[in-house]
Amino acid sequence: MTTPGFRPTHVVPQHGMPAWESPDPARPTVPLDPLLPVQLVERRGDWAHVLCANGWSAWVDGRFLVAVPQDPPATGGPQARTADPRPLLARAEQTLAHYRTALEELAGGGLDGESFRVRTRGLRIGIVVDGESVWLYDTERGRWVYGDGKRVNTFAADDGPRAAAPDPGHAPTQVVTPDGP
Repeated sequence: MTTPGFRPTHVVPQHGMPAWESPDPARPTVPLDPLLPVQLVERRGDWAHVLCANGWSAWVDGRFLVAVPQDPPATGGPQARTADPRPLLARAEQTLAHYRTALEELAGGGLDGESFRVRTRGLRIGIVVDGESVWLYDTERGRWVYGDGKRVNTFAADDGPRAAAPDPGHAPTQVVTPDGP
C-alpha cells in the first residue's frame, strides 16, 4: 500500500542497503530491499532520512541512494546540471603526471628510493575506463564514482556515513525512568 502523495526521489541500490532507526550506527534496523523506491525527507551530513512508499521511514547512508530522474524542465526554465566527471579526470591526470615525473627521476638516478617515497607519499588515483563507462576515485570525498558519459553517481565509499553538526534547534532527548529523572 502506497502512502498518498508519495513521490520517490531515489531508489535503493541494486544490492539493498543497511538502515538505522536514527542517524547513529549503533541503532541498526531492518535493511532496505534492493531497488526500493524512497523519498528523501532530510539530510544530515552523509545520513539521509528516507520515507518508503508504505509509510515506513529509516536513516541510510545517503551517498549510495540512486536518484530517480526528474521530469524535464519546462520550456524556458534553467537546465539542471549533473555532476561532471571532467574535474576528477583533470585531478587524476595531474596526480599521474606528478607520479610519472618522480618515477622518471628515480629511473634516471636523480632520486633515491627514500626521496621517491617522500615525493609520492599521499598520491592516490583510481580510474577504470570500459567503453562508455568510467569509474573514478574521488580523493577529496573518499569515494568511487561511476559515470556513463552524462553524469557521475557515487558507486562506493571508503567509510560509513559521517555525522552532521549537532542540531542547535532543540535540547538532546533525555531518558526518564518511572522511578524519577
